[in-house]
Amino acid sequence: MDANQILNEFNVIFRDVLDNDDITLTRDTVAKDVEEWDSLSHVQLVVAIEKKFKIRFTSAEITSWKNVGEVVDAVAKKLN
Repeated sequence: MDANQILNEFNVIFRDVLDNDDITLTRDTVAKDVEEWDSLSHVQLVVAIEKKFKIRFTSAEITSWKNVGEVVDAVAKKLN
């Protein structure tokens, strides 16, 4: 699965978890760009991403991400 496919899956996950069908993520998207994305929903998003891709992240990985692109890259790395 390449980065674009992962990003497309992220759009589905974010729309579902945040209950907002208008969300369109890019690699540069950050939490402040999405109104519904707060600290609680961040945890829910991470859990949903882990479940979808059948992977696990460490706390250090999660706290190091600066934007959606870095999360996409982390998923791609774990899948390959």
